[in-house]
Amino acid sequence: QVQLVESGGGLVQAGGSLRLSCAASGRTISSYIMGWFRQAPGKEREFVATILWSGSSRFYADSVKGRFTISRDSAKNTVYLQMNSLKPEDTAVYYCGGVPREYYSGGYSNFREYDYWGQGTQVTVSS
Repeated sequence: QVQLVESGGGLVQAGGSLRLSCAASGRTISSYIMGWFRQAPGKEREFVATILWSGSSRFYADSVKGRFTISRDSAKNTVYLQMNSLKPEDTAVYYCGGVPREYYSGGYSNFREYDYWGQGTQVTVSS
């Protein structure tokens, strides 16, 4: 099993920035589809961004396009989410998920596509 641990969350003012990290251990995730999702209390888990194998393709939710950037560092076995121009509506627990390429069926925006998850990191944006 691969273990995923998110970090980097915190409290920021609107317009500020945060950089989230998803550190993987146990397995190399170079061939994994990796995604970021977020969930606010009482709401469904929402797709934020995903990066396919080798970083060949990246996809974003419309709500974060132009503000968030997903990336990966193979040497560190880590995926990042750079979050700029944060808005109060970005407040949520952010989760990192992964699925091996061979088990990926194309549904990158569906949290059920992902087999492995971290415990999440809280992001709070004040107005």
